[in-house]
Amino acid sequence: MFLLVSSGLGMAFAITEIVIGSVYLQACPIQMYIPIYLVVLGVLILSLALQSSWASVKKPEDEDEDEDEGQTAKCSLICTAWNSLVSLFLFCWFIAGNVWIYPIYQPNYNSSAGPHCDKTLYLFAFCTTTLSSILIGGSFVVGCFVLICSCWSGFALANNMEMSSGGGSTEV
Repeated sequence: MFLLVSSGLGMAFAITEIVIGSVYLQACPIQMYIPIYLVVLGVLILSLALQSSWASVKKPEDEDEDEDEGQTAKCSLICTAWNSLVSLFLFCWFIAGNVWIYPIYQPNYNSSAGPHCDKTLYLFAFCTTTLSSILIGGSFVVGCFVLICSCWSGFALANNMEMSSGGGSTEV
């Protein structure tokens, strides 16, 4: 259920990025890559979400045949390679978006006063990029915490097993 809800939210978010980037494509002369960044980011996220949704619902029609298993494995390998390449490009694109968005923080929103950027476009890009950075950082911290706890509990378990088997006695 969580996967379905998060996938749906991700798709809605990606569609919003595509729409806002497309609507305001020419609305940021001070940094023309911001709307392009949103459109490409939205398309990449949407393609990843659709591909992962497709892969999770696709099942072989006849599991008894070896030929279907071979095709399923081949499709799985292709999907994994595609996801890896798109994810790598998405990471690099995210870094590029940070480079384009943050240096012009608080751009001129008034179009009659020289180089400007539409307020809706810029604030949407700024907020979504900041939120994504927070989520990525938070995921990294939680992952490190889980890894440390796993290692610590593994060492504690190994130590307890050693003590209970008599390996911990120190007879002279």
